Amino acid sequence: MSAENAVNAESADNAADIVRRGLRRIDMRRIDLRRLGRVALLGSNGHSRGRLPGAIEHLIKVHRTRHPEAGREEVETLRRAYVLAESSHRGQTRKSGEPYITHPLAVTLILAELGAETTTLTASLLHDTVEDTEVTLDQVRLGFGEEVSYLVDGVTKLEKVDYGAAAEPETFRKMLVATGDDVRVMSIKLADRLHNMRTLGVMRPEKQARIAKVTRDVLIPLAERLGVQALKRELEDLVFAILHPEEHAGTRAMIEAAAARPDPLAVVADDLRGVLRDAGIAAEVRIRPRHTVSVHRLMLKRGVTELGGCDFGRLLVIVDEDADCYAVLGELHTCFTPVIAEFKDFIAAPKFNLYQSLHTAVADRHGRIAEVLVRTKRMHRVAEAGVIALGNPYASEAAQGTETPQAAGATGPAGDGWADPDPDPTQPGWLARLLEWQRAAPDPDTFWTALRDDLAQDREITVFTSQDGDASGTFRLPAGASCVDAAYAVHGEAGHACVGVRVNGRLAPLGTRLRDGDALQLLMDETAASAPEPEGPDPEWLEYATTPAARIAITRWLALHPAGPGGERPVAAPAARPVPAVDSAPDTEPVAVTDLPGAAVRLARCCTPVPPDHVTGFVIRGGTVAVHREGCPAGSRMAAAGRAAVSVRWRDGGSAGNFRATVLAEALSRPRLLADLTEVIAAQGIGIVSAAVEPPQEHRVRHTYTVELPAPEALADLMRAMKSVPGVYDVYRARPAVATLRY
Repeated sequence: MSAENAVNAESADNAADIVRRGLRRIDMRRIDLRRLGRVALLGSNGHSRGRLPGAIEHLIKVHRTRHPEAGREEVETLRRAYVLAESSHRGQTRKSGEPYITHPLAVTLILAELGAETTTLTASLLHDTVEDTEVTLDQVRLGFGEEVSYLVDGVTKLEKVDYGAAAEPETFRKMLVATGDDVRVMSIKLADRLHNMRTLGVMRPEKQARIAKVTRDVLIPLAERLGVQALKRELEDLVFAILHPEEHAGTRAMIEAAAARPDPLAVVADDLRGVLRDAGIAAEVRIRPRHTVSVHRLMLKRGVTELGGCDFGRLLVIVDEDADCYAVLGELHTCFTPVIAEFKDFIAAPKFNLYQSLHTAVADRHGRIAEVLVRTKRMHRVAEAGVIALGNPYASEAAQGTETPQAAGATGPAGDGWADPDPDPTQPGWLARLLEWQRAAPDPDTFWTALRDDLAQDREITVFTSQDGDASGTFRLPAGASCVDAAYAVHGEAGHACVGVRVNGRLAPLGTRLRDGDALQLLMDETAASAPEPEGPDPEWLEYATTPAARIAITRWLALHPAGPGGERPVAAPAARPVPAVDSAPDTEPVAVTDLPGAAVRLARCCTPVPPDHVTGFVIRGGTVAVHREGCPAGSRMAAAGRAAVSVRWRDGGSAGNFRATVLAEALSRPRLLADLTEVIAAQGIGIVSAAVEPPQEHRVRHTYTVELPAPEALADLMRAMKSVPGVYDVYRARPAVATLRY
């Protein structure tokens, strides 16, 4: 073996080690990167035509392992990308002193280990060329195509000369917009940040802390949302070491001490292998050690300073088919003692970041409790690499020769916030919401703050929408979202016109926090859009809103409509409207008949029966028969007191005359509601005998009207008209409930 080949082989091993091993001490990689840099330079100067530079031999090998279909054309593309990257970065060094080419090569190796396809790897090799060298996007486009050019442009930073202090937030805004069109942009950025974090030891402590905080607040949540757990875990540990060095050191010491002792999980794993072997289930059982931050979180969760037993790891069971996962679960819960509270089925209900597995915990005969994860090989690839495991998510399966989660029957997050039969992992709902609200962020500071708040919400719920009781769709919201958030998620800025909401069929305050599976009906003021000065959101809505979309929309409206000197926002005075006079003329009773000869008949005022209500009668003082609707509480009390019911019925043709009825309207409290309702009643040609308004409770109010109807059929028309008044969500007859009419 020649000296150059020997160095090449050594460098390939060192490069692979960059990806395989987590960083224990950041500075330990300096010597590896120096060797890799020397080999990169030797390869570019000394390789012959058609022979790959030694520094990327391992990259090609890993890529072909993950993508056996990769042929000579893909290899040639990577070779050309490497040559361009090395030649353009030649003479540049990193702050650690290594040749700059070591950085794009290490980033590309990280992505190759996770299974990224050729286009992503090509763009990764070139990701700093446009930003740091004389290479232009046009040159990249001409040499490698539109896709590679788009990915390189997506991760290229904006110049501080042009943007000043806003360069970093605006760079992330640009990158997220690019990710909306191609999620591979963020894959490259995450791998880029991981390698930078691995080599952060050469920076000043204050700069290390600043970069670590941005990584914690933005990049780690993005890795979680894209499902790239392998990158997320290492980023968490690196950030933990920088921002909390003492806690990190203590946790690492505990993990190392535990590693020196016999692992009780190994005994449980052997027992589990035997159980699965006896059951005839082909499965691989691994011990999966917890990473440093996971151990630290477990201690905080339990409120202890030491862990023991099986706490430093979990068992991972990998099988071939989805059905095998449940077969393994059955054996686990049959042959061991299950900890039922720890069971979660993320196969039937995947997480919003594509993650699927069964989670459970079992105790063996010695009382050792082990957490167990059960998943298929495909689920494992996606659990570790997330969207990177999809290969090229924009190409057909036949074109890339791989199986996507959709093709395998998996489910995932909604594509645009609304649930679809076949969700698109390239357009997750959280990203669609983020891209929507970022357009309205007025300045970089607002965007930066809102982005961190948005990414801090790391779970989603599914809410079902309905209109007038009919299911019309589903949409996703961050966990903890309120009805205010839902209004803006569904209607955008038209959410200002939301006047109320029903949750699971019941009227609820707008500040109600929604839960997974809630059925939601938003009550909108349909006249708000056409009003000359529409009413906007109440300032207290900001206390309810958790999503950036809602908060930005509310804040902008309040800024455009400032409060007056007294702190109150101007509200137009209700216009004077004529209130119908109460008809004081004696009532003309409708004709109802009874079998009692000569008995007078009077309709009860407590329940105001109207044809064709089902009615019954009771004899009262003076021999008069009082007619009550069936189920009327007053009639029920007379029956309980022993009074005999008298048969009564509506007389044929007995629709002439005035009919009195009591109607209730439930609504969201707002100005002019009383005036609007009384005007609608008057427009129907109906007189109001009496009216009562209950004090509002949680923005809800109930109006009660006793009215004179010219004919029984006028009641239904009246109730429909009252229901059409903005803010009114229900109109019904007074008791009894069994006889209520609803529209």
